[in-house]
Amino acid sequence: MNGKAGPRTAGDGSTRTRLDRGRGALGPALELVHTGRAPTRAVLTAELGVTRATAGAVAAELEALGLIRVDARPGAAAGSQGRPSHRLEVADDGPVALAAQVHADGFRAALVGLGGRIVATAPGCETVDADPAKVLGSVVDAGAELLRETGRRCVGAGLAVPSAVAEPEGLALNPLHLAWPAGSPVREIFAERVRAAGIDGPAFAANDVNLAALAEHRHGAGRGARDLLCVATGHRGVGGALVLDGRLHTGSSGLALEVGHLTVNPEGRPCHCGSRGCLDVEADPLAFLTAAGRTPGPEVSLLQQSNELIRDESADPAVRTAIEALIDRLGLGLAGLVNILNPDRIILGGLHRALLDADPDRLRAVVADRSLWGRSGGVPILACTLDHNSLVGAAELAWQPVLDDPLRALTG
Repeated sequence: MNGKAGPRTAGDGSTRTRLDRGRGALGPALELVHTGRAPTRAVLTAELGVTRATAGAVAAELEALGLIRVDARPGAAAGSQGRPSHRLEVADDGPVALAAQVHADGFRAALVGLGGRIVATAPGCETVDADPAKVLGSVVDAGAELLRETGRRCVGAGLAVPSAVAEPEGLALNPLHLAWPAGSPVREIFAERVRAAGIDGPAFAANDVNLAALAEHRHGAGRGARDLLCVATGHRGVGGALVLDGRLHTGSSGLALEVGHLTVNPEGRPCHCGSRGCLDVEADPLAFLTAAGRTPGPEVSLLQQSNELIRDESADPAVRTAIEALIDRLGLGLAGLVNILNPDRIILGGLHRALLDADPDRLRAVVADRSLWGRSGGVPILACTLDHNSLVGAAELAWQPVLDDPLRALTG
């Protein structure tokens, strides 16, 4: 399912000679443009540490591969002197990755281009079958239809699931809120469905919060952080992720940062893990609705119900009390993580983003008061900024082989 014609090749002669010298720079150059860190050829030259001619040849090859666009005649900024550098942008009509996400309240498929740009999305489904093969078959079929409609070339597929995913087998060890069997081979099933749909490229699967953190680090609120901690609750439960020096820290077998099972209320609710008062059941949408005295309805997701309640908090003192209670529990959990991990930035997603927006001073005060490093200057706590960041992160998995070696991935 390639859609458009294959990539071109750059010119011959001196340009080809420079490209041969800089071939190893193709991947790093593409990543710089992909993450917005090289908006011009001059910046690309400086970041790569190559000659201007080599940077030009590398940019020309990436353009010939259909990955970026080089604007040779950009307008000069007012008051600037000299000839403006060529601008570099991801190609609007370039290849895409198929991204899929499954969560407690449904699933969705999307096509995502370079730069984390969502090109197209399929209508989300609001029911999740207990058989992962049926669900993953449906979400891949939705993605295949998007590819047919758009005619775009696909470089691969990525799947985000609300479970720790064990490496190297790709098993969903604890899909607690999906009613899937523990240890479901989600990566294998997903890859089989991708191949059966005639979609080109490799297939990957990973934890949804890990992927949200990866997307935010490359394209959103985590950009520029060295040690980034992400904590989020979407539809059910609480997840965490850590990015160290630009790469996800997943532990020895993919199971690191199961922050949902930090105890923040020893006398609290029973948790699925067998303990009590875990962050997973004390600071997710269901916990918030319960604390606010609301009975969840079936019309919309628990996350949407919670966010709407927070926006209208002034109408009911019980809602304000629930906000403060969850902020205190979340802050206690974050403080423990700060003591252990010493991140230089924390980003919050889902309901936690809404809690931060509702009372940022209270949350930051709790973290600072309960953490050793917080008292010494504080850790910036920011809201995630990307819509559908787990989908974008799933696409990052599929884009990674292209970022590593564009020529091999697209022409090999």
